[in-house]
Formats: sequence, structure tokens, C-alpha cells
Amino acid sequence: MYFDNFPTIPYDSADTGEFKDVKNLLRRVGIRAKVKANTLLFDTYDVRNGETPESIAHKLYGNAELHWIIMLLNDITDRYHDWPMTEAQFLQFIKDKYSNVDGTHHYEIPQTSGDTSIKIDIGTDNTNYPSATLITNYEYEQEQQDAKRKIRLLDPSYIGDFVEEFKSLISESII
Repeated sequence: MYFDNFPTIPYDSADTGEFKDVKNLLRRVGIRAKVKANTLLFDTYDVRNGETPESIAHKLYGNAELHWIIMLLNDITDRYHDWPMTEAQFLQFIKDKYSNVDGTHHYEIPQTSGDTSIKIDIGTDNTNYPSATLITNYEYEQEQQDAKRKIRLLDPSYIGDFVEEFKSLISESII
């Protein structure tokens, strides 16, 4: 459904003078900053273990093929690296990536002005900050996964308008 809306362009992949019509996969449509900032249009959601964009789209919008909306709204361009892993995938990932999952990834200190809940990564040496908090490889990767689990979902009542505007924008000529 997503790529059905992309315009076709003539393309000569072999430079033989024989053109074929192909989908223009380089065409992009972005969400306006004003729309992204409008909290009335969105709900926040924590992706559960094993959920996919398709399963969430089916559950929320009644159509798994609308998964592209979830990915577009959350700036997910790489399904395999931007979407949270299942628990089994995560455990295998950290096992493959680190020889010691409990080893030091970095140390953190709290920011001292402004929002003091923000942590500052000071690297792997805490000599100058002996009270810095040790973050293990496992903790670091878990924090990355937790951040990926927090997504925004478009209120189902706006899906029709969203799809129609996307179709209109993606098909507009730039020439």
C-alpha cells in the first residue's frame, strides 16, 4: 500500500537507451513540525515484547498495511535497527556484541544545572569523578531498547485524512 502511492519514473539501469518505468523510491514526504508537535493528534505507546509495526497497526487501525504510518511518525527508517528487539533477539545481540555484558560501558554524572535528571556520559575513566555511576554494557543497551519502545501513534480518527494527504503529497510533481 505504501509504495503504491509513489510516482513512477523512466529509468535506464543498464544505460542502453531502453527505459523502464520504476517506482521513485527516492521520493520522500515529511511530517510537518507543527503536526508532530500537536499532542492532540497522538498517543504515546510502549511497544511490548514481540510487537511489530504491523501488529500495532492491525490492533489500532484495523489494517496491518498501515504500519508505514507508525514508522513514518516515529522516524523509523531501518526496521531492524530502529525498532525494539524481542527479548530473545536482545539477549543474543548483547551476547554477540560484548565479551562481557557486565563490563563497563561508561560512567555517568548528573547534570548540575537545568534538568538535573539528565545524565552526562563522562567516558570510561571516572578518575576526575569518583562518585560517577557505572553503566554496564547490558544497562546501556537496555536503555537504548527502552528508548526505542516509546513511540507515538496517530489517533485512529485521523488515519483517513493522513493517508489522503500522504497520497496527495507523494504524487505532487517536483518538476
